[in-house]
Amino acid sequence: MFVDSHCHLDLPELSGRIDEILATMAARRVTHALCISVNLEKWPDVLALAQAHDNLWATVGKHPDQADGQEPDTGELVRLAGHPRVVAIGETGLDYYWLKDRPEWQRARFRAHIRAARQACLPLVVHTRDAAEDTLRLMREEGAAEAGGVMHCFTETLDVATQALDLGFHISFSGIVTFKNATSLKEVAKAVPLDRLLIETDAPYLAPTPYRGKTNEPGYVVHVAEEVARLRGVAVEAIAEATTRNFFNLFSKVKH
Repeated sequence: MFVDSHCHLDLPELSGRIDEILATMAARRVTHALCISVNLEKWPDVLALAQAHDNLWATVGKHPDQADGQEPDTGELVRLAGHPRVVAIGETGLDYYWLKDRPEWQRARFRAHIRAARQACLPLVVHTRDAAEDTLRLMREEGAAEAGGVMHCFTETLDVATQALDLGFHISFSGIVTFKNATSLKEVAKAVPLDRLLIETDAPYLAPTPYRGKTNEPGYVVHVAEEVARLRGVAVEAIAEATTRNFFNLFSKVKH
């Protein structure tokens, strides 16, 4: 069986097709999916999905490129994370691709999320883009290793992956690893220890080959697993078993 460790089913591209999406998941043996929060205003929609479906779970957090809206503080994140269907803090991290001025509020927000994860004893879901050095520095300064978590939709170098692994984090690969031009990322996918490997869709974004350019959904995570298996020279079932086991070990509040 397979698990999609990161998706956004509350977004308009997917929210009206939940029954169809769940049916496709079942047909492809994708047993669970983690629905990711990107801001507090829409968090109730994410939580509602997890409450309505036994195999969907939720996180709470605010994405680093969300400049407007309610700014979560550590106490609020911890309080919301107490809900039994919330299994992680995030999506959080740093994104200097969209915010090239590297605003201090983004780093302050990331620190608040790390502190919340430590207090709530929950893992972090970390986004980093064009910001690996600062992301890892703040993770070290704030003791992120105490919480653990995952570097989601990983696109960085093997050196960055190694530093994250040294902090006890998992590395998650999305449909990007199936793209022909993702040569260096494919090398990282071969090198990450099997017991720290996760797979995801980041749906509705980043659909894997052969669906590239189309709307992504959790059932397509199988194609990510197939590519990782091909790169590592193992059966896809080995990747399915390992990534599913890793998911349940990391997100220990998830019942299965």
